[in-house]
Amino acid sequence: MADPIIQAKGVVKTYRSRDVVVEALRGVDLQVEAGEMVAVMGPSGSGKTTLLNCLSGLDSIDAGEIKINSRPLSGMSDNALSEYRARFMGFVFQSFNLLPVLSARENVELPLVLAGVSSSQARSTAMEKLAQVGLTDRAGHTPAELSGGQAQRVAVARALANDPAIVWADEPTGNLDSENSAEIMSLLTRMNKEHGQTFVIVTHSLEVGELADRIVMMRDGLIEGERAGRGGARVAR
Repeated sequence: MADPIIQAKGVVKTYRSRDVVVEALRGVDLQVEAGEMVAVMGPSGSGKTTLLNCLSGLDSIDAGEIKINSRPLSGMSDNALSEYRARFMGFVFQSFNLLPVLSARENVELPLVLAGVSSSQARSTAMEKLAQVGLTDRAGHTPAELSGGQAQRVAVARALANDPAIVWADEPTGNLDSENSAEIMSLLTRMNKEHGQTFVIVTHSLEVGELADRIVMMRDGLIEGERAGRGGARVAR
């Protein structure tokens, strides 16, 4: 049996300022199988976003070990880690993080260009990804000319541009109304099902969490439990 695509063991992360010490993660163990969609839930300050940032290599850890595809992140240089993220990971954030001076197509092209893909291939792939999220007709529009739901769909297309093995999503529906939230989650669950990509989603929304295969509950920097979501039957184990 293949190793889990994401493995975390004894992960500790502490933030220190001059007067304050915050134990954000206090020895977290977590495994995620390839093709699984996992929702990480818990109250504000429980360590959800810190866990996502550490698992994806955006933030360093103080103790423990994180492996992606059986490869320890701790053994990678900053440059190697950046390249690894660009090739194998996609990111979706609550605030969309689109570049305002670029069109939707150009925003989706950006990670491809940074990965060394030719401009013609990047344009072709960007249009393909925009088609997957139903935004071909908005390819030339800037983020300011898009609704919130459309902007987040562009962000999803950008996250999927390099066909990443893992997609990390931090409150992907946090700035959206209920209708647009449902559309974004329908899109993410379809991508998970059709392409077998692994999704780790941080969310406050129980409606979002329930769509995952598994819900991991955090409190005070620890995982306090987990349970199956409604999507649990989608991915063969």
